[in-house]
Amino acid sequence: MELPRDFIQYMEGFMGESLWTELRNGLAEEAPVSIRMNPFKAQDMTADEGTPVPWCPQGWYLPTRPVFTSDPLFHAGAYYVQEASSMFLDAVLRQYVKEPVTMLDLCAAPGGKSTVARTVLPQGSLLVSNEPIRKRAQILMENIQKFGHADVMVTNNYPHDYASSDLQFDVILADVPCSGEGMFRKDAEAIGEWSRQNVEKCWHLQREIVTDIWDCLRPGGLLIYSTCTFNALEDEENVRYIRDELGAEVLPVTIDPSWNITGSLVKDFPEPVYRFLPGRTRGEGLFMALLRKEGDAVNTGKRKNKEKDRKEKKQKVEIPVEWLLRVDDYDFVQQGAKVLAIPRKWKSFYNQAAKVLQVMHAGITIGEIKGKDLIPDQSLALSTERHPQAFPTVELTVDEALSYLRKETLPGLADSPKGYTLVTCQGLPLGFLKNLGNRTNNLYPQEWRIKSSHITAPCQIIHRNK
Repeated sequence: MELPRDFIQYMEGFMGESLWTELRNGLAEEAPVSIRMNPFKAQDMTADEGTPVPWCPQGWYLPTRPVFTSDPLFHAGAYYVQEASSMFLDAVLRQYVKEPVTMLDLCAAPGGKSTVARTVLPQGSLLVSNEPIRKRAQILMENIQKFGHADVMVTNNYPHDYASSDLQFDVILADVPCSGEGMFRKDAEAIGEWSRQNVEKCWHLQREIVTDIWDCLRPGGLLIYSTCTFNALEDEENVRYIRDELGAEVLPVTIDPSWNITGSLVKDFPEPVYRFLPGRTRGEGLFMALLRKEGDAVNTGKRKNKEKDRKEKKQKVEIPVEWLLRVDDYDFVQQGAKVLAIPRKWKSFYNQAAKVLQVMHAGITIGEIKGKDLIPDQSLALSTERHPQAFPTVELTVDEALSYLRKETLPGLADSPKGYTLVTCQGLPLGFLKNLGNRTNNLYPQEWRIKSSHITAPCQIIHRNK
């Protein structure tokens, strides 16, 4: 790996020779591979030959990097492929968030930290996952739906859109765009794009993003600031700016010394911050700090929203209430031809957000209206709130499941009821097909299908505990 000369000179002067040598050696090593289990779908599953990630109960290091695309359970949302350092968010939230909250993940694509947050947040919390870039927001929406939790909303907006929305959050994660120094060994393009000018551009943008969103954080609320960089301008100096200029207290997070997390490297800034350095910690480069906004905290989990719900468009078709486990917990909303099930406890929040933001996904998409029919949606298939007896089920082998995920036509199911059928593999849902008796229609989303026809032998990365 050939690192930029300016980067080497800066880091050696910033870190000192010993720490820089550790980092440089770490950057030359092969990156570790890790996954995080989805506790809402894989409660009784374990990673094959995996070793635990110490700061995240659901995290596992794998001995080698498999072809994840050839594992149906990856597509079913049983686990998420995520580098281990980013899972540190689990430890931060687990220590400080004990009551239901409304949380915003501001720059959320592809969805790793959002699914960490949704795992840890107390029941009754709402997570809003936002991504400003439309193409990346589509990927975020796919991963959120595969995760399967109903108390999530996905939006496609810039921070300044939120600034004018009047929406308020108890927790905001700002995993801001950065110069990408922590991704050098995973992404060769990040090395080529690095420059001192880009670092300068990034730290200005990062302050602008946090300043734009600051009024959306309630007094006493938590801001989690993170980057995948090593330099002080994007890390310590921006935390200093938030503390001094916006008004916040930097909070400590309990860590184990064996994790080898590095603290502040700026002598006149001894605040608790957390830097993951390849060569010292087993993961990619990450910087994270937790701050509490000045002012008295408000427990929004128990506060009622007095806004009146707007009148929704009258449904054209009857909603099959038996499709959901707890149908009385939801209000049904029609968005174009789509029918959404919005958890009633945050319906008013959804109404307010939908007025001013680009809401791409909320709750559960039940189905799409075509004529007098309601075609069940992929979101419903993957939701943990779908009633297990709502649809007939066909269990596929791993090879058959991969054919389904390529959106190939499966043989007819003469012995199964005609109509919409749930496709599963190893007991976990993958999606729907329509059984016509002598043939089937594959309803897997076209944009999600496995595009490669050169997948090697199917792999199984996790297994059920005996």
